[in-house]
Amino acid sequence: MKAIIAAAGTAGHINPGIAIANKIKQEEKDSKIIFIGTTRGLENDLVPRAGYELKTIDAYGLSKTISIDNLKKMYKTLKGIGEANKIIKEFNPDVVIGTGGYICGAVVLAAKKNKIPVILHESNAFPGKAVKMLSSKADTVLVSFEDAKERLPHAKKVVYTGTPVKIQKKEYTIQEKDRIITNLGLSKVKPIVLIFGGSQGAQKINDAILQIIYEKLNSKYQIMWATGPKQYDTIKSELEKKSMNINFIENIKIVPYIYNMEEVMNISDIIVARSGAMSITEISNLGKPSILIPLPNVSGDHQLYNAKVLENVGAAKIILNDKLNGNNLNDTINIIVTNKDKMKQMQEKALTKAAYNVEDKIYDEIKKIRGEEYAKEN
Repeated sequence: MKAIIAAAGTAGHINPGIAIANKIKQEEKDSKIIFIGTTRGLENDLVPRAGYELKTIDAYGLSKTISIDNLKKMYKTLKGIGEANKIIKEFNPDVVIGTGGYICGAVVLAAKKNKIPVILHESNAFPGKAVKMLSSKADTVLVSFEDAKERLPHAKKVVYTGTPVKIQKKEYTIQEKDRIITNLGLSKVKPIVLIFGGSQGAQKINDAILQIIYEKLNSKYQIMWATGPKQYDTIKSELEKKSMNINFIENIKIVPYIYNMEEVMNISDIIVARSGAMSITEISNLGKPSILIPLPNVSGDHQLYNAKVLENVGAAKIILNDKLNGNNLNDTINIIVTNKDKMKQMQEKALTKAAYNVEDKIYDEIKKIRGEEYAKEN
């Protein structure tokens, strides 16, 4: 199989694309796959690191505001369609796969011009602008959440597959779990609340945790907190102002980044996080109660819609970013950790949104598209 994957900008767009590429390679070892992205996003690191060739074009997200800057971006994006067209003609793929973001516009339009079948994958419960706009042009749109189906009324075909993620549910023995907890420097007795705000951290969440620490509110639970690499030194300094050593705070382990995230998520009792699509998928697959703080001011409020997927079934509590503080976060955590029946119910509800065999389902849809094209040609 020859495939082009359009993925750019954030890890939330790029990692699903890489997972799809890996699945194709696993099933068809002689496959040839290239990525199309821009020169500006994380694709420049993640795609080559995964072992795939990246070709870049000019493409930008466009706003409705009329300005010189927006007109320049529009011109460059139109130029990008021509660049994508050239790549597609030279590579001659069997299928073009877009995983969301502004890069998809130029690549999908070029693919349709060359009569190449197109599959789009949408990770969020509320589809982004690019996928909504292009859904009528795609042969198939794959979605991460059932809730997204009704929000793509113009799509020819929508299939629920889920989003491929690395972190999966693990059943550890008591000894294995104890070892992980000990290595983290935490207690085996109190419930563990895992807190993170994405790879770069989240200022509002971090401020709330500092308040919990200063006021010593977490007497009924312990915290595993990933601050984000850029914020770790600032938090260390803030704690020092209160005569606190970041490495020696009772019931709290603070790190810039968690490298063994699969282990840590599996042994945690509650997860406090933003509600990006991949985090929601991982939380669902693991069956973890969660407290979600959607990132505001993102396109279409998609993090809020993602969070509601779990809140609506009783698996999560939502605290809006502008309402978040140490007191209400602590109160919400305590409501969950002090009620074992509630924790169990939330675990079971989260698992109802788990997606299984995601890569297999996506690969099946790719094969169907290829089969349909072969039938047309013959």
